[in-house]
Amino acid sequence: MFTHIKTSKANRELVSKLTRKLNLGTENHIARIALTYSLSKDRKMDLSNIKDSGGKEYSKNVLFGNYMPFYISLICVHYNLYKTDKDIPKYIKMHIDDGLELINKELNENPNLDGFEYIIDKIEKGLSKI
Repeated sequence: MFTHIKTSKANRELVSKLTRKLNLGTENHIARIALTYSLSKDRKMDLSNIKDSGGKEYSKNVLFGNYMPFYISLICVHYNLYKTDKDIPKYIKMHIDDGLELINKELNENPNLDGFEYIIDKIEKGLSKI
């Protein structure tokens, strides 16, 4: 299927910045959060708008750990794809890039948020929708 995912060149530094700011662990944690946050916005990405791949590179094992099937499933359900679809890595990349930008925008608007507060806020908002 795929071995690596790369963020856009513009998001290379953003990954490090958000990792330091939120203090939630390693850079792959921020990438996972960005992916799922972007998916939670329930928007469909257009593959013709994919950004460059000159940024931070993650192997699939580092990015997903033992949970790769779950992340692939999220993409498959969101786009109505089968788990071996060739476009899955592109959608993952696009949602990571999108999520990084969304998180950065929110943190710029509220610079006093720390990682724990940020995650708790997202969980509370998600639970209120249930």
